[in-house]
Order: sequence, then structure tokens, then C-alpha cells
Amino acid sequence: MNQSNSSLAAKIRAALASRDERWIRRRLPDPITSSSGSPLIDFNSNDYLSLSTSPVLRNQFLRKLSAAPDVLGSGGSRLLVNGRAHSAFEARLSGFFGSEAALLFNSGFDANVGFFSCIPQSGDAIVYDEYIHASVHDGIRASRARDAQYSFSHNSMASLRQVLAKLLDERRGVRSGEDSVFVAVESLYSMDGTFAPLSEITDMLEKTFPHRNGYLVVDEAHATGIYGPQGRGRVAQLGLESKVLARLHTFGKALAATGAVVLTSTLIRDYLLNYARSLIYTTSLSYSNIVAADCSFDLLTDGTAEELANDLLSLSSHFISYLRPRLTHIPPGLLSLPVHLSNADGVAVPPSPIIPLMTSHPRPLSAYLLALGMNARPITWPTVPKGKDRVRVCLHAGNTIADVEKLAQGAIRWAEETMAAARKREEREVEGRGFEQSKL
Repeated sequence: MNQSNSSLAAKIRAALASRDERWIRRRLPDPITSSSGSPLIDFNSNDYLSLSTSPVLRNQFLRKLSAAPDVLGSGGSRLLVNGRAHSAFEARLSGFFGSEAALLFNSGFDANVGFFSCIPQSGDAIVYDEYIHASVHDGIRASRARDAQYSFSHNSMASLRQVLAKLLDERRGVRSGEDSVFVAVESLYSMDGTFAPLSEITDMLEKTFPHRNGYLVVDEAHATGIYGPQGRGRVAQLGLESKVLARLHTFGKALAATGAVVLTSTLIRDYLLNYARSLIYTTSLSYSNIVAADCSFDLLTDGTAEELANDLLSLSSHFISYLRPRLTHIPPGLLSLPVHLSNADGVAVPPSPIIPLMTSHPRPLSAYLLALGMNARPITWPTVPKGKDRVRVCLHAGNTIADVEKLAQGAIRWAEETMAAARKREEREVEGRGFEQSKL
């Protein structure tokens, strides 16, 4: 049916035109290369350990795939076809992460939606960091606790304390322990490269809720494979496994695979199997997906990924220390590091592969870097708050010191050229005003 002249099409075009006018319309990026035809230096993808191009991982995958009894498809939902590979992989993940139970989802998005849409019960409350992933918001909107959701300022313990105190004051069921409070955070935030204060949050929950009805849920999507023993994440790095109700780990970022796992108790796993719609009503990961993710965990177990993670974090520290002093003569509104990275005492420990270059002109900066053969994408509202535009830099173990220094030099050169162009415009305007006055 041709809808090109319908009222629906007109409304859709108007909505897209509105986004065009505000410079926030999303489009798929082209599968681009540099102007010379060579591949771009990747400062964009979440392939933090560069495993997607690892010959070691590729050979391991092909070897296991050729020996696997099941390869194509999965046959349907996990509740219809519980594949041998899926069950065995969950058992491996449970043991690897030291969790009572593990449950696979097709993606981190599905996992967050599944968990938050069904685990919080009527009367419960959900508290979340203001920068939490969109999938958590979608899950909350579908939950029984959707009318009792509260945000706190990003990584602010004072703000979290105020929200929890408000809940205790206003909700008798929370005070008595009859109702629960779920606190949702990301261990490493994907847009800012900041770390949730996990130890402080668990301490606060223990002190605030003597009935043990305050629960922490941690999304480890961007920390998986990079932090903690054998890449088990920030929760394991801090020894908090027993103090976290549920952890989410994804396989599609640093691990170069597909899918996600929720690590939690056997009871909650069983509940998710019965109520998580994003698990129940979808075909599960194919057998080849499971084989691929299993191979990635081979590299976590044998220490290969840990060496790559060390290289990655060392590269991140070098990039910050190289760029910071070169920004001193640049106006912060034009180009700057975020506050937590803007001075020598503020470098995040441990360093992060996610480094935002804050700028009021993210698209021109990104285009300038692209012309130099580097792919670092602009991020604007609504993905980030208004006034927080940036070019997000994602570093990778496969990047070199020369790569990151080229990136820093390119960003500084763009800022200097932008400043010079602005001065010339001002000079022309001054001359123009002088000429007009001379004619009077």
C-alpha cells in the first residue's frame, strides 16, 4: 500500500523535519573509509579489546564451530527449546562469575527490559542514576512499580541519600521492610566514562535499610572483559558479589560476540523465566552465537583479554596526559575534557576507555577528524542532556600511541583553526562597523 501522500506520512515527515531543524536527526552511518581509501582509525565502536579483529579469537571460534554438534538456529524460545549449548554456557557463566544462577538474554537491552519490567512488585520503588541506560527506563515503564520511580544526580551520594530518605519518610511499606527499593546503576557509564561508587552505594543501602529490603542492580555492559579478575567486572573487582542482587554482563562490546547474561539468585532466575516477556516471547540466541561468546570467555579465562585490557587502560592514561596540557589555551566551551578528567588530580582510577571531548560544535569536530582518517562520533541531545554535547572517544587495545596522539593533535588543531576563523569574522565585523560610521 502506498502511504506517500497519507496523513500518517505527513506527520512522520513533519517529525523528521523537526529533528532536522534541531540537528538531532539520527541516520545510519555509512560503512566509511578514509579519503585515501584505507580503513579509518576506530575511536567509535565498543570493541574495546579489539577482539573482533583478533586472529586468536577467530581461529578459536572456527575450531569450536566445526566441532559443535549444533550450529544453525536455536529452534525457538528457551522455554520451547533449551539447547544443550545454552544450558552449558549458563553453567559456565555462573561458575566464572561466582553467581548462584545465570540466565541468557538476546541482548543487554532485552535483559534490562526483562528484569525491570517484572522483578519490582506492586508497592516497591525503583531509584536510578539519571544517566542510566534507556533500556532500564523502558523496563521501568512496563513494571508494576512504574508510578514509584525516582532519579538521583549522576554518581551523587548526597542526592541518592536524599531520595532514599524521602522514600523512608513517605512509604510505610519501605520503612517496615514489606516493600523493596531497587537502585539501578551502571558500573561504567557509556557516554561519560565515569564509574559508579559501588562500594559506597552498598554501604548506604545496608545502613539505610535494616530489613535488607534495599537492592542494588548493576549493569556491567561497558566494564565486562576490562575490569576485575579475568575481566569479571567492577563488582568482582571490588568484592561486592554478595551485596548485589543482579548483575548484567553483555557479550557484544569488549567480547566481540552477541547476547547478555543476568547473574542473580535461582529464585529470581525462575521468576524471570515465568514473567520476563523479552525472554519468553523471542527466539533465543543461535547456537553459533553461543559458540562465539564461549570462545570469548576462553580468552578471559586464559589471561589473553587481561593483557589487552592492561594495554587499553595504559593507552587511556597516556591519551589524557597527552591531551590535557594542550587544552590550556582553548576555551572550555569549544573543546575540553569533562570535569572528572580536566585536572591532574581528577583522572579516574582506574582509567576508562570512554573519553568524551566536550564541545559546543560536535559535528564539525567529528567531520574534521574524519577527514584526517579518524572515526569519532558526535553525541548530542537526546542521547545526552542538553548542553552536554561531545565527541565520544572510545579507545581500543588495537589503537597505538601514535593513533591517540594523532587524535589529540587533530582535536587541538581543529579548535585553533575554529578560534582563528572566529577572530577573522570579528575583525571583519569591526571593519564593517567602522566603514559604516565613516560614511555618517
